[in-house]
Amino acid sequence: MAPWLLAGELLLYAACFICGIITAASVTITQGEFAGRCMLYGAASYNATSTEFSVSSSSSASLCYFVSAISVLISIYCFSVVLYWIYASCVDEVQRGSVWMSVSLAIAATFLFFLLVSGCILNIGLSSLCQSVTKADAVKSCQAAQSLTWSESHKSSPFYTSLHNAQVSAWVNFFFWVVALVLLIIQKKRGTQFTQLTGTGDPETDPIFHRPQ
Repeated sequence: MAPWLLAGELLLYAACFICGIITAASVTITQGEFAGRCMLYGAASYNATSTEFSVSSSSSASLCYFVSAISVLISIYCFSVVLYWIYASCVDEVQRGSVWMSVSLAIAATFLFFLLVSGCILNIGLSSLCQSVTKADAVKSCQAAQSLTWSESHKSSPFYTSLHNAQVSAWVNFFFWVVALVLLIIQKKRGTQFTQLTGTGDPETDPIFHRPQ
């Protein structure tokens, strides 16, 4: 196993850990500001008399829980893998068998799928919310609506900034996992080639690669 490939993989896991925490925290904070309501795909109405927004509709809280749970699960996995390899490199030579490599590839592909789903939920959900917010004549953008009062919290809410940060972090996390998957595939192919050339692969082909005495 090439040390630089493993080092690059661990750096990506560390970055994915941070992205996952940012996504989960941002979604959770926004949900808490709206009394547990999930504002993704939600709608808001503007009262010109009181100059404040109120929530017209909101999605099921389980939708935000799903996005947060996926991000937290990925962060826990990344943190655990980084700790494991740091420990392994300190006590013994760093090695990874073909079975563990296959499991890592399967996990990476699974995380990519769920990150894609989470990213789409955040992207489309925030766009849907902003469309309802910007219908008010007094508001030109979601960012401008953050400075206005919301009837649910009786104060302004940085909902757009938080959900936008969650969205960006989710897509950055997705990109990092794409790179991590590529590194895993490269390591698996290199490991397979090394196994064949050292004659530890198929017993029927072992004599072909044996060095003459």
